[in-house]
Amino acid sequence: MRIGLAQLNSRQNKSANLVAAGQAIDRLAAQGADLVLLPEMFNYHGLDAANAAAAEPIPGPSTDWARGKARQHGIFVHCGSLAEQRDGGVYNTSVVFDRAGAEVARYSKIHLWDALTPDGLEYRESDSFVAGGEVALFDCDGVTAGLAICYDVRFPQLFYALVDRGAQLFLLPAAFSVPTGISHWEPVLRTRAIENGCYMAACGQWGAYARGRQNYGHSMVVDPWGTVVAQCREGTDTIVVDLDMQYLWAVRERMPVQRHRRRDLFS
Repeated sequence: MRIGLAQLNSRQNKSANLVAAGQAIDRLAAQGADLVLLPEMFNYHGLDAANAAAAEPIPGPSTDWARGKARQHGIFVHCGSLAEQRDGGVYNTSVVFDRAGAEVARYSKIHLWDALTPDGLEYRESDSFVAGGEVALFDCDGVTAGLAICYDVRFPQLFYALVDRGAQLFLLPAAFSVPTGISHWEPVLRTRAIENGCYMAACGQWGAYARGRQNYGHSMVVDPWGTVVAQCREGTDTIVVDLDMQYLWAVRERMPVQRHRRRDLFS
């Protein structure tokens, strides 16, 4: 299976963001991608309160657009994430469409980012968003993919739950800040891949987006041994990677951490 990542610089203009995302999808589809992954808040990216104010229902304009791109190219399209209006609240939600444009997975971010970064900026995602409460996976041409979003990557229990349900590939749209990205992005992505024997595809926003805040980018694919096999350059960029599932099974056989997990002692 060939996976494509579209590193974007989404801002507060939905029309412009969809044009940029569409161009990236078109380029990746032309390179033979079976699945395209977009970043967190792909359709509108500002401060959390502004993102929530721009929320849409699902189905809605942005997901209808993504469904159309999946049908147009006959590929899987993972919408990264967008602000979803649901049940009187707003959720940070990923949606995946298959080659025919049918929705095959939906996941709402479980762990909301409330943190103070070293540059003195405070983030309070929970002031504007409601946390999700369910894990999500889907089958992509025989590869089982598990969903997570950005800050979720710091919580290994979520990834244990996904691999226990059969995940072979983790799909992580993100919008990491620069200070956290420099210190934590690659180490934590590689760790989740290594400890679970899974591929990790992490697609981030890049560049300035609101009030001097910047995203780190460095979108990448990590193999089950923890090797970074491809990484986006600075700026908006795309990459494609062929996943080798025989290699995944070989790694799991050589390093059978899932068989060795003491589920009787640690939940």
